[in-house]
Amino acid sequence: MSEDKALVQLQFENHRIRRIMDEDTGEWWYAVVDVIEALTDSQKPRDYWYRMKKRVAENEGVELSTNCRQFKLKAPNNRFYDTDCADTEGMLRIMLSPPTLAGLSDRAT
Repeated sequence: MSEDKALVQLQFENHRIRRIMDEDTGEWWYAVVDVIEALTDSQKPRDYWYRMKKRVAENEGVELSTNCRQFKLKAPNNRFYDTDCADTEGMLRIMLSPPTLAGLSDRAT
């Protein structure tokens, strides 16, 4: 199955969340930056994700990227880019890793 056919977009409060199914496991993987944008209203979700990974690695000694896999997902410019994606369990771990999405008071803009 081509990447384009496996890609499904969800809508969450007017935000687009890209997801793709891993054909080997049948699991859905969600674009981390899309979920971050939807939950934080960040204008720069990629920067937010970068800073979040760095902050958690420095403060907690945990690499959030270990919960991710990269898939080539279609961007708004119709090009495909490697994108950090997490399955449902990995996404929950990312959201609950302090100080990340669980403490939305320091939103990136």
